[in-house]
Amino acid sequence: MKTDVNSLLRIYASSTDKMGNELLYEHLVFLAKENGIAGVTVYRGIMGYGLSSRTISSSRFWELTEKLPVVVEMMDTTDKLESFYQTIEEKLKNIPNGCLVTLQPVEVKLHKYGNRK
Repeated sequence: MKTDVNSLLRIYASSTDKMGNELLYEHLVFLAKENGIAGVTVYRGIMGYGLSSRTISSSRFWELTEKLPVVVEMMDTTDKLESFYQTIEEKLKNIPNGCLVTLQPVEVKLHKYGNRK
């Protein structure tokens, strides 16, 4: 059994947040892939707010633009995620809007590799 300590890095932000000219969540996914992070998933919330929010954002079918909460979740070894976070920390501190970053240990029960497509 593999004895590496694994963790989950989560970045909570808004679907409209940008890093430069790119959407923040897209930038983070592509950067994580370039850095060899094992897996990344972006979740879009249907409702939420943060510390600096003036209103609660929610998904409604009649809204043309949706500012919704997103969570970018990354899974890998703790060492690899710590190193990756060090590369993005300053960028995250400099984005105009708020965000929240957490890192928590996880116990991986199964990590089955599939066929590459």
